Parts: sequence; structure tokens; C-alpha cells
Amino acid sequence: MARNEADREDLFAEARALVRRVEAVSVSGTLPILLGVRETGWLSIYLGPDLMYQFDADGRLRRAFHGGQLYRTQGTTLARLLRVRTDHETTLQRHDLSPEELDEFQQGMRQDLGQLVCDLTEERLQILRQEPESDPLLLPQLLAALRQATNAVPWLAPALPGKA
Repeated sequence: MARNEADREDLFAEARALVRRVEAVSVSGTLPILLGVRETGWLSIYLGPDLMYQFDADGRLRRAFHGGQLYRTQGTTLARLLRVRTDHETTLQRHDLSPEELDEFQQGMRQDLGQLVCDLTEERLQILRQEPESDPLLLPQLLAALRQATNAVPWLAPALPGKA
């Protein structure tokens, strides 16, 4: 794990694992948005520098970064991971979300995803870049993956291997 994080200067360029990706801003001029999929079909969504959701090929949440906190699926809940740094090491402190915290997280996530679906559907996003550059099917495919993530039941992916 990196000792220090830094804002990425060009997330679109750095996100090469997202073989199909789009960088956009809403017409209202809010933060940049990056959404894309890996070869595995996993969807990643970055809503500005401080909010990220990653889903498996079935649209179930695997990981998230929200409010300066890392989250990962435990199968039935999310674990919030807090980085604790000293001069000599960085460790992660884990807190499994309570049912109430999990419901609150899910509601916020579904609201974020729903807004993005609306913005894409109603063409309220200005596309800045996309990879592949001239693929007319890219946006419809990303929108379909986003809708799948918005409506996935169950909404959490199975626990990550070795991460009990």
C-alpha cells in the first residue's frame, strides 16, 4: 500500500485498466466524471476526486472510496477501512458497517448512480474524452452497465478472497 496518496493529475490517462472509458463533465459544470469497464466487465465510476464505486460484472459493489474512507465488500456488509499512519508504517483499521450505516451508504450510492443515469440518458454530460475514441456503442454499453449496478440484487459482491 502506498504510504501517501496524491490527487491524480490525469485519471483518464492513468486508468488504462479501464479498456473502455469516458471522461465527462455535467453541463452544469460539476466535477469531472470517469466511468469505464475492465476486460473482466467490472465497472468503475469516479465522481470527482473523492468518490469512487467499483462493481463486479454482475453490477454488485466490490469497493468504494467515499468521504476519505475506503470500503470493501464483506458479502453481507461493507467494511470501512481507515488508514492509520505513523513514521514507520501504515495500517488499516477495519469497521464493519451496522445495518443502519449500510442502508445509509446504499441510499447515497443509489442516489449518485441514479443521477448519473439521468445525466447520461438526458444527455446532460459533455464528453471530454473516450477510449476507444470513435466507438458509437461505448456510451450505450456504459449506460447499460450503470443501470445494472443501480438495480443489482443483491447489491454487494461476495466477500473478496482472503479478506475476512
